Amino acid sequence: MSRIGYKTVTVPEGVEIKQDGNVVTVKGPKGELTRELSELITMNIDGNEVTFDRPSDDYKTKALHGTTRANFNNMVVGVTEGFKKNLELRGVGYRAQMKGKTLVLNVGYSNPVEIAEEEGITVEVPSNTEITVSGIDKELVGDAAARIRATRAPEPYKGKGIRYVGEYVAHKEGKTGK
Repeated sequence: MSRIGYKTVTVPEGVEIKQDGNVVTVKGPKGELTRELSELITMNIDGNEVTFDRPSDDYKTKALHGTTRANFNNMVVGVTEGFKKNLELRGVGYRAQMKGKTLVLNVGYSNPVEIAEEEGITVEVPSNTEITVSGIDKELVGDAAARIRATRAPEPYKGKGIRYVGEYVAHKEGKTGK
């Protein structure tokens, strides 16, 4: 059983928290995030420590307890440090480049795939086979990286495609494998 909901969140200096009913706003050096938290969980701010309490041990309430605390912690980490996902392209002729605010991928289709950069997300191409997605909202960074990866997910025979750095792709034997 997880005990994440009972852990306190220590708010670093330079981070400001505002609570208006269920809506919480966290403002820090990298930006500002706002999120509506569940009504079932109460948030207690005591100096630079934030705790979360639940009224009962109901299954749904217990699940929301840990989720609410984790979402708030991600907001604090996002406005102080930010989040980053690294992707790599593997395959002959596979490459990426930025044209203004648009990511252009050549990943084996007849035409290049163009993906527009979203608000709140920064996409960088350090080399033509590496892509870095960064931002302050963990959910947006993960979604953007997943959409880029979905344009050509790694296939199991040769391993060609777009994958997260460090991702393991299980390889299968071809037709001639015995």
